[in-house]
Amino acid sequence: MKYPSVFHLIAAIVKETGARCVLIGGFAVNYYKVTRQTADVDFLITKDGYKKILSLLEAEGLKEDYTQEVFARLTADRPYFIDLDFMFVDKETLDKIIKDGKTVEIAEQKFIVPCLNHLIALKLHAIKHNPKIREFKDFLDIAELIKVNKIDIKSDELRVLCLKYGTEELYNKILDWVR
Repeated sequence: MKYPSVFHLIAAIVKETGARCVLIGGFAVNYYKVTRQTADVDFLITKDGYKKILSLLEAEGLKEDYTQEVFARLTADRPYFIDLDFMFVDKETLDKIIKDGKTVEIAEQKFIVPCLNHLIALKLHAIKHNPKIREFKDFLDIAELIKVNKIDIKSDELRVLCLKYGTEELYNKILDWVR
């Protein structure tokens, strides 16, 4: 077996192409001591980075299932691979998240996860721009990340983060939920 897991595949392709990505979603949430099941692996990447790796992913049996301006989903045809989701950001945003990120090892492969504030900001942004689909899961992730990592819910830093990437309503909901 050339790639025992999708993590081995992504690590090899990123190394080969020089594309840069950040592990987000459930695996990033787990890094911050919040246990959450996930059915896919989520990455943050530039659109150009995605274009660099797409043909290599397809050569290994993944295929584009759904794409839009800021997102792509690839499904796996192998039982030992799970689906991949890619969220597109600009280079400046990716650079900042990588610079402040943390290194995590999964399946003996190294990946970067966003710092805690960036992870929360990504989840707030997702809720703000797609509340019907994202709010339930992402809001619970945010609340648990705040509780488990002992973030002061009354801090100016959290309020500014919530207002910049989310909404006043989300911030108030967090205050009510986490108390």
